[in-house]
Amino acid sequence: MPGLDSWRDGPARRAIEDFVRRTTDPSSPVLIPPEERVVVTDNDGTLWCEKPMPIQLDFTVRRLAALAHADPTLRGTEPYRAAHEGDTRWFGAAMVKHYRGDDADLGLLKKALTSAFGAVAVEEYDRSVREFFRAAQHPTLGRPYRTCGFAPMVDLLTYLAAHGFTVYIASGGDRDFMRPVAGGLYGVPPERVIGSALGLEYRDTRLLYRPEMDFFDDGPEKPVRIWSRIGRRPVISIGNANGDLPMLEFSDGGGHPALRLVVRHDDGEREFDDSSGAEDLLARAADEDWTVVSMRRDWDRVFAGAGS
Repeated sequence: MPGLDSWRDGPARRAIEDFVRRTTDPSSPVLIPPEERVVVTDNDGTLWCEKPMPIQLDFTVRRLAALAHADPTLRGTEPYRAAHEGDTRWFGAAMVKHYRGDDADLGLLKKALTSAFGAVAVEEYDRSVREFFRAAQHPTLGRPYRTCGFAPMVDLLTYLAAHGFTVYIASGGDRDFMRPVAGGLYGVPPERVIGSALGLEYRDTRLLYRPEMDFFDDGPEKPVRIWSRIGRRPVISIGNANGDLPMLEFSDGGGHPALRLVVRHDDGEREFDDSSGAEDLLARAADEDWTVVSMRRDWDRVFAGAGS
């Protein structure tokens, strides 16, 4: 049976193994029936790298840069200016501001994103995402984005699935950006990916994106989307940033034991030592005695393959 091979022995690994043992042993007084073994996990910064900016932002920046190149009048406004000039720091700072409660720059980005992909067919978007992952590389780690998934988290999801848990991704990232690659990276099929989404319309046998957000799956919206899609409270929840806090709060087990895991980015040598945008979550984890996973302490390797 799959194990937590890329996890070092320590409190985080022991907490996971103990929870799984207690809740899946048929003789246990806290046995959780298989149909109720629901796991929800964030994606950006939890399953794959999100610094210096989320992978989807790189994909979006390229689209915005192409639009600004075609229309010079866009270059004087954000985020088109930042995209045209390659100012990735602006995008990274917008996400940090969001996790600290300031959505001014994120609002500009969301508005541009909806315009950038409005009227694009879902199949065309799917192809462009797959093409992006075939060639694009992380700007500072020097590795293809398709190899930026965290090996210990892949091991964890495989381990949980082998013990009868059903894993859903509940991310602030775009649902349809994750779906084409989630199966290959994590073993999570597209129907179990919950995320933000543009509106859709059916026209002449095609599904097209509308130039408006349907929902932004972050913060308090995460429990709403989880319940809407699953109809159960999760018993395991995993996140890394303040926007994941409501999801972890919501995961009270529904009368069953619950395990909350918080991934802490504290490994400057192998990934990043940066907890900005996670201050509230880490403080709550300390108060509630949730399990904090230290990349530096708990993971034998971060990424699969050489240089991990």
